[in-house]
Amino acid sequence: MLQEISTQEIKLSNTISVFIRREDLIHPFISGNKLRKLKYNLIQAKAENQQTLLTFGGAFSNHIAATAFAGKEYGFKTLGIIRGDELESKILVNPTLKFAQECGMQFKFISRDDYRHKAETEFIENLKQEFGDFYLVPEGGTNELAIKGCEEILEKEDAEYDFVCCSIGTGGTISGIINSILPHQKVLGFPALKGDFLKEEIRKFARNENWELITDYHFGGYGKVNPELIAFINQFYQENKIPLDPIYTGKMVFGVMDLIEKNYFPEHSKILLIHTGGIQGISGMNIKLKIKHLPTININV
Repeated sequence: MLQEISTQEIKLSNTISVFIRREDLIHPFISGNKLRKLKYNLIQAKAENQQTLLTFGGAFSNHIAATAFAGKEYGFKTLGIIRGDELESKILVNPTLKFAQECGMQFKFISRDDYRHKAETEFIENLKQEFGDFYLVPEGGTNELAIKGCEEILEKEDAEYDFVCCSIGTGGTISGIINSILPHQKVLGFPALKGDFLKEEIRKFARNENWELITDYHFGGYGKVNPELIAFINQFYQENKIPLDPIYTGKMVFGVMDLIEKNYFPEHSKILLIHTGGIQGISGMNIKLKIKHLPTININV
């Protein structure tokens, strides 16, 4: 059920050319980079005759939603290890978890302290004792097979771009893009988390050196937003009819536009923005914004 991916130009009043690759349209439920990351993992799980996919995520995780639907679509049982044991009583009022449950995903809710041990061998073995054998998909979906899938985002025609920009969560998507970039191009990554610790994670997978992290547009950290960002996302949608999520792509596009204003890019640069999806998380974010009496994201999805 893959959709045709389009590339849209963003009209600007200067010499910089900006285009956005609509990876958010790649599939109605396995959106953007989540499909890219899951593609070869699903193939591997089938090859190993695994019946169950187990993965990790938070309250409004795009990865949890995508994995749940992928399991339903391709015949896997799915298990979601969810960060925050207080969420167990809130499934029906949480759009992401409600959707995942409707797709057949079974949940195990754990404390944030326990969640920090999710990659440890003992933790994984305890899960196997509780649930039986499973195919493990890491948080955010990032592993070698995910990188392979993300290496397919760029196409031959994309050689015309000078810069390729994308948001960063766990570092898998940008690593795949870096591996498929050409020598005359540069990748700019915009982390959704504070700090530049992701450099080491990216270096585990990336084979090229022509990339840089821009760490000034996390808006306070992962999942943090403010009225300025919300206003930008709403205005961008009004002007371009392109929805942006507030956790990843919204911050990246905001950052690129701000850098253009600050003359970061050479004149006549041609920039490609990668829309990594995540639109399903907007309804959950709007719930949080309403509770805080803040403006909400107004887009039609």
